[in-house]
Amino acid sequence: MNKEYIVTELKKLGVTEGMALEVHSSLSSFGYVEGGAQTVIAALKECVGEEGSIFMPALRLSPDLPITEADRKLGITCKIEILPENRTKSAMGVIADTFRMEKGTITGEGIMQTSGWGKHAVEAAKGGLDYVLHHGGKALLLGVDIYKLTAMHYVECYMPEDIGAIFAPSEKVNQIYPPDKWFIETGHPPIKAWYTIQKMAYEKGIITDGKIGDCKVMFFDVWDVVQLYEKELKTNPYKLYGIVRD
Repeated sequence: MNKEYIVTELKKLGVTEGMALEVHSSLSSFGYVEGGAQTVIAALKECVGEEGSIFMPALRLSPDLPITEADRKLGITCKIEILPENRTKSAMGVIADTFRMEKGTITGEGIMQTSGWGKHAVEAAKGGLDYVLHHGGKALLLGVDIYKLTAMHYVECYMPEDIGAIFAPSEKVNQIYPPDKWFIETGHPPIKAWYTIQKMAYEKGIITDGKIGDCKVMFFDVWDVVQLYEKELKTNPYKLYGIVRD
């Protein structure tokens, strides 16, 4: 695959000039791409043009690290290291990491950063994905599924505290893995709730499927999907997460 092929396929999906795109990706899902990550990024930029914008995650997080036997005894189910500002690789993948370091990309501050390019790039530094959510932005998932859609977290203020507490590490765990250096989870609910939201979105015809080479693509209006999650968190959160209350 080359840039021209990827551009053609993105346009077939509905990516057009002037769009604001939230992009999550796996380069390996494509198969062979001439020029690798830079080619995919160039194709995205050509599709949205100078009047468009591209937003990608720039979270300062490592991939999931192996859980030791000692970790299991503490109930740890997820262990991720918080990376320094000058990282070159992260859990975001090679496309997002390359995009973050390209000339013209603007990246926010803190741990949960967003990188932006294009007409509204500065909004990535100001408000992360707020602009995408509230200005008709589209999501483009390249070889990944809804569990990479960072915008979903933006409505989790509506999640009941007792559901959030399922994931929260104990003081003992925080002593071993200080929260300023580690992201730790010590539990998980019975149901992967975001897959329920993804299924609902498919049933409502919100998500458009496609393929670019070997890469499965999902394309949709960000807010249309995120608001499904918001509604379930407000009205039926325990069923969504498979939790039976006493």
